[in-house]
Amino acid sequence: MRICSHPSPNFGERREGRAPELIVIHYTAMASAEAALTRLCAPEHEVSAHYLICERGGVFQLVAEEARAWHAGAGSWGGAGDVNSRSIGIELANPGDAPFAARQMRALEALLAEIMARHAIPPRGVIGHSDMAPGRKIDPGPRFDWRRLALQGLSVWPRAAEGGAAVPDPARFRAALIRFGYDPGTPPEILLAAFRLRFNPAGRGALTARETAMAADLAARWPFPAPSPADRRQSPAR
Repeated sequence: MRICSHPSPNFGERREGRAPELIVIHYTAMASAEAALTRLCAPEHEVSAHYLICERGGVFQLVAEEARAWHAGAGSWGGAGDVNSRSIGIELANPGDAPFAARQMRALEALLAEIMARHAIPPRGVIGHSDMAPGRKIDPGPRFDWRRLALQGLSVWPRAAEGGAAVPDPARFRAALIRFGYDPGTPPEILLAAFRLRFNPAGRGALTARETAMAADLAARWPFPAPSPADRRQSPAR
C-alpha cells in the first residue's frame, strides 16, 4: 500500500527498550483529516500518532514505528501502563458521530495486516483507545466495526458460548474482562460501558447473561498477556 510520509516532531524513544505489542485505534474527533494532520504535527499540542488514515483511504505516516508516539495518554492494558511505549497508534479521520468510510476501512485493514506481521502482534493486541482508557476515552466509538476486523483475523470478537452464563454474573464478568486486559481499577459501570462500546453497542441497562458469557469467552480464548507454552502444558485439559 502507498504511505505518504508527513513527519511529526512529537515523538520520543520507547522506554526500557519496549517493542510494540499493541496497536491502538483512535478517531480524531475533528472536522477533517487536514485539520487532524495539522494538530498531530504541531509541537505546541504535544500529541501525535504513528499513522493517520483519511476519509478517502489515504495513509500518512507521522512517526516511525520504532519511536514512541504520543497518542495513548494515561491508561493501561494487560496489567501494564505506558501504553505509548508498548504500542503503535493509528488515527482515523472521523468526527466521532459518522460512519467510517469503506475506503478508510480497507486502508486500515491493509495497514493492520502489515504492522501485525512486522511486529508479530496477534489479533488480541489490536485494541481501541476506549479499552485502555475506559471512562476517559470512547474512540473509535460505537460506529466502528470491530467484528469486521475480527473476521479477517485483525482483532477479536466474542461469542456467547453455548451453555454459557444462565444469569448475569457481575463478579464473573469483571474477572473475565480483567483477564482479557482491562484495568482492574475500573469501576463496574465504566467497565460495562467500555465493553459495550466495543462488543455490544446496542446494549442498555443492567448487565445481561449474554454479556457475561461473551466476557468469559474473551478471557478463555484471548487472555492478555497470553499464557506461555509452559503454562499451557500445566493447565488441565479441557
